[in-house]
Amino acid sequence: MKKHNFGAGPCILPQQALDATVAAIKDFNGIGLSVLEISHRSKDWEAVMDECRALWKELLNIPDGYNVLFLSGGASMQFMQVPYNILNKKAAYLDTGVWASKAIKEAKLFGEVQIVASGKDNNYSSIPKGYTIPNDVDYFHITTNNTIYGSEIKEDIDSPVNLVADMSSDIMTRPVDVSKYALIYGGAQKNVGPAGVTFIIVRDDILGKVERPLPSMMDYRNHIKEGSMYNTPPVVSIYIMTETLKWLKSIGGVAEMHKRDNAKAELLYAEIDRNKMFRGTVTKEDRSIMNVCFVMEEAYKEKEADFMEFAKTRGMVGLKGHRLVGGFRASIYNALPIESVQALVDCMKEFEKLNT
Repeated sequence: MKKHNFGAGPCILPQQALDATVAAIKDFNGIGLSVLEISHRSKDWEAVMDECRALWKELLNIPDGYNVLFLSGGASMQFMQVPYNILNKKAAYLDTGVWASKAIKEAKLFGEVQIVASGKDNNYSSIPKGYTIPNDVDYFHITTNNTIYGSEIKEDIDSPVNLVADMSSDIMTRPVDVSKYALIYGGAQKNVGPAGVTFIIVRDDILGKVERPLPSMMDYRNHIKEGSMYNTPPVVSIYIMTETLKWLKSIGGVAEMHKRDNAKAELLYAEIDRNKMFRGTVTKEDRSIMNVCFVMEEAYKEKEADFMEFAKTRGMVGLKGHRLVGGFRASIYNALPIESVQALVDCMKEFEKLNT
């Protein structure tokens, strides 16, 4: 039976990237050694790092004055590393969910944090609106896509101060004006690769401004100087990332991916809105095109476990909602084909027919 992977992360990967990685694990570049075995200081590996950086810059049109880093620790490490490097006195944060809240908690270790707005009171069912970004802060931090609750900031914000964004789960899903951001970061394991590597896009002129001393491994400048090889990088994760970006480029880049992602989201949300057994959990204008969260209508609440089992028998994987919110979550990341979304829609229609 064909499996349809709606898991929230690690994500589904392009078959092209998987095949290339399997081959490289057996024999990298025809040198008779596995990519798992070669020195990260070898010319063969340095070429991979250079290609990966070049693909990031090309696909996102990253302007001069920015560096792209590939580090370990996930976005959770960046919750700490970002303020460590650029929070001198005070920062502003937008609270849009669990991951934003975690970032706020870490930032408070390094300075004053002002929460400009929060969606907590409405269970993060929408993105806060009408807030004012203060001018007296070192930076303003946003989480662009909220994997647990299924909401998304879909446009680049105009900020009067340095704008920092956690784009873990929607990077490479829409064109981004990188020039509006001082720093963008995220874990790769949603759209651009497997777990184990974190991307950071940082504007050079924001670094070296804090008064505190920085440990060597925490200082972005050391990683820039050493080309993300200040210590041994997560080579296989970076290799798969490179192959994933090559696949993305081959299908037409970020603009084409945005069209495909929107088509998948529209197809699934249309069925959620039509089907009498289900309802969405997020305000329509703020619905994520990556993480589609929905629940059973109250009249059919007792059928939730039945639908989950029904979906499994038809090859659906990873539909269970996050433990904090329950319900269902279909993560429709870049590499998921629209045929899988159609299979889920057909499954929902069939279940409705059998149960109403």
